[in-house]
Amino acid sequence: MDHLRRLRAEQPVIFWVLVALGLVLGFQLVLAVVGLLLGPLGLPSWVPIVVVVGGLVLIARRQQRSR
Repeated sequence: MDHLRRLRAEQPVIFWVLVALGLVLGFQLVLAVVGLLLGPLGLPSWVPIVVVVGGLVLIARRQQRSR
């Protein structure tokens, strides 16, 4: 964690590129896993996206309520 703080302070561009890359790759990984789980059900291709975004919205709402 200290390494990330130092990287953010010394080289903020690289830090934000890594953060953006991590978010994109993480979203794609979660989307792929949900797609694999829902694939055999024969649902439309947009359903995994709705499930992942809906899950993120629920997590955000719960975090906002806890504050």
